[in-house]
Amino acid sequence: MWHYRRLHLPGSCIFVTVNLARRGTTTLTEHIDILRGAVTATRQQRPFGIDAWIVLPDHFHAIFRLPDGDADISTRVGAIKARFSRDIRRAGFIPPLR
Repeated sequence: MWHYRRLHLPGSCIFVTVNLARRGTTTLTEHIDILRGAVTATRQQRPFGIDAWIVLPDHFHAIFRLPDGDADISTRVGAIKARFSRDIRRAGFIPPLR
């Protein structure tokens, strides 16, 4: 298991990579509108800036800028993942069996 050391500096820029559980699929690019909606809703609830963002079929990379006085990237990324998972299922997507 990987153990990353992350500085928790309020107002910092954080590089984030988020992978789908099922690599090799094209879920993110096929449902980019749902991903955008999840990010927008999360930004409204817990503001952050996006300095860079690239979405690939099964993962994305981003550089998020946190507001001054806030170092909580984990909650933001978790909220994006949860919203995307919930909303994609509501749209009728059935994840493939493992």
